[in-house]
Amino acid sequence: MSNDKYVAYVSSYTKNAKSKGQGIHIYDMNVEEGRVIERDSVSINNSSYVILSTDEKHLYSICDEGVTSFTILEDGSLSLLNTAGINGMRGCHLSTTRDNSYLFVSGYHDGKVTVLKINEDGSIGAITDEVFHSGLGSIAERNFRPHVSCCVLTPDEEILCVCDPGIDQIKLYEFNNSTGLLSLNYILRFHLESAPRQIMFSADGKFAYVLCELKNCIDVYSYNKDAKERFDFIQNIFTVRKNHQQNTAAASMRFSINGNHVFCTNAGDDTLTIYNVDKKTGLLTMNSSLPISGDYPKDVCIFPDCNHVISVNQDSNSLTTFTINYQKGLIVMNGKEQKIIQPNNMIIKKL
Repeated sequence: MSNDKYVAYVSSYTKNAKSKGQGIHIYDMNVEEGRVIERDSVSINNSSYVILSTDEKHLYSICDEGVTSFTILEDGSLSLLNTAGINGMRGCHLSTTRDNSYLFVSGYHDGKVTVLKINEDGSIGAITDEVFHSGLGSIAERNFRPHVSCCVLTPDEEILCVCDPGIDQIKLYEFNNSTGLLSLNYILRFHLESAPRQIMFSADGKFAYVLCELKNCIDVYSYNKDAKERFDFIQNIFTVRKNHQQNTAAASMRFSINGNHVFCTNAGDDTLTIYNVDKKTGLLTMNSSLPISGDYPKDVCIFPDCNHVISVNQDSNSLTTFTINYQKGLIVMNGKEQKIIQPNNMIIKKL
């Protein structure tokens, strides 16, 4: 592990003049010590989310104009490929097919799913489909209308799971990899005012985890593509402690690379909750829930050694790093915070 080199990319808003338009920040990582050092930054308007292609040769970012693609150079630097429009309001989340042939854009502001073709050189091509959600939620200013927050394919890539916290649903669309078209198949309905924000699958594809923003919980499902009901509910577990603040909302969820733990950040009480994962049953047990020394932890990123973690704190304009002690259920702050203007999310690439 100590001989491997890694680079991290952090997306950030550029609305603040102090950002100087630098929306993607590139960091060299010291995995052994659990630290990152900023190396460079890239001009882009309000990068609210970044992902890597499956082969890690390209990086895709949300921007005001739509989506921008970059080639990742040998040292981890970025070279601009192109920017493509999405025929709607700015997106908030990205994902791709396993073969990097399609890109899915989640539209929070207009409740829209956009599917774009990815060209062979990694650049972004034409729109192949776009779907607007409809319906009404229950909380004005929060989830009173459709807000698509996350689009993720099932492990078999037959179904696109589209989280809509505005109407308390995950809509399941059949995805045609030949045409790039979507067709509504089924709807997973959640408790009123739960706001399912994010879904992710275990590495073996047997379990799905849904982060519910307003109920501060994770719903766990077994997943079987051959069953009559693909998703079977098996657990509900809170993301916060019993004495949490009333205005707390679950913000982000990640697996550790080894799949042994799930990490969840909570805005409001500004905590990081760590769960132990039973890989046989898919069930979670809480390991710890502790403050992250920042405001609005919009994302969490786990180091490749699984022993360190970074909280991406949008409102305090900072990254805070911690060393994890799983046995004692502790996280210990690892050095001073690093300043960055309104960061959104972080991804890691091995060089």
